[in-house]
Amino acid sequence: MSGLPLMGEPAPDFALSNQFGETVRLSDLRGTPVAVVFYPFAFSGVCTGELCELRDNLALFDDDGVRLLAVSVDSKYTLRAYAQDQGFSFDLLADFWPHGDVAARYGAFDADRGYAERATFLIDAQGVIVATLRSELGQPRPLEDYRAALTNLTGRVNGVGPSL
Repeated sequence: MSGLPLMGEPAPDFALSNQFGETVRLSDLRGTPVAVVFYPFAFSGVCTGELCELRDNLALFDDDGVRLLAVSVDSKYTLRAYAQDQGFSFDLLADFWPHGDVAARYGAFDADRGYAERATFLIDAQGVIVATLRSELGQPRPLEDYRAALTNLTGRVNGVGPSL
């Protein structure tokens, strides 16, 4: 997974459709910390387990005002069915066409296999990458890694401390 943007660098901007066909543009979220979670495919085992764990622990993000964006190469139609099936209330973004373009700009696209790799970017309110999480194919990103990275992003532990 080489080529990932470095911590301390501005996050590459993007505009993608969510599961409802609404455009979500990263630059429109300035002033809000954001977690961009790339994952290979909707409805696959490890991906579903990971996103369900995030769904079940959404307070980790919400309590500190962090916007969660999950990105795959699936179509918005697939993502809508996936969100309904799994009860996801956060945005699922379709990096469908050009296929994997946003994941590639983040250095998180496997061009040989045609899917996004498991990579998460925590972006501060100014649009700067402050943490990255990665795991290999078939391996979920541990929730504890998210906790630690969110503490670094917001300066808060379990919702206690100064907010951004």
